[in-house]
Amino acid sequence: MNLGFTFFFNSILLGVGLAMDAFSVSLANGLNEPCMKRGRMCGIAGVFAFFQALMPMTGWLCIHTIVQHFKAFEKFIPWIALVLLVYIGGNMLYDGIRNRGDECEKPGVGLWALLVQGIATSIDALSVGFTIADYELSEALLAALIIAVVTFGICYGGLFVGKKAGTRMSGKAGILGGLILIFIGLEIFISSFV
Repeated sequence: MNLGFTFFFNSILLGVGLAMDAFSVSLANGLNEPCMKRGRMCGIAGVFAFFQALMPMTGWLCIHTIVQHFKAFEKFIPWIALVLLVYIGGNMLYDGIRNRGDECEKPGVGLWALLVQGIATSIDALSVGFTIADYELSEALLAALIIAVVTFGICYGGLFVGKKAGTRMSGKAGILGGLILIFIGLEIFISSFV
């Protein structure tokens, strides 16, 4: 096991890079739910961290077992992310336009939508399994843990910033959050072809 500076540095950079979509979605969730409590913020950030760690490990496992099947699936990743994020973003946008009442009274993102967001923002991390394919299992698990910790911190920060901005933006926060999710879905989709 070679756990030098480069290993940790690369794992942290992978975590930062992978967490950017989850950060944006966290920002949108914070905008949508400006009265969110700390426990809920930790739960949401934890879901994103979990999926950002799970997907590279799933990719690593595929490389070491069923690589030919994974390559066939890889071309669908941008489409899946686009559909999931546009669906959730569209719902947030619709709710933001329809409900102009008290921001603290409106429900936040539900568990199902949160799980879909977690999958949609981390599905591209499956390809990180190729990056860490030469790692031993223990190294891959440690890299996934580092990615999860980095993602948790970044997403918690996104929720905090979104929550503060959402309090100030009042009725427009849900609309902005929905537009952000739709934009992220389009960005993932378009960047996969560029």
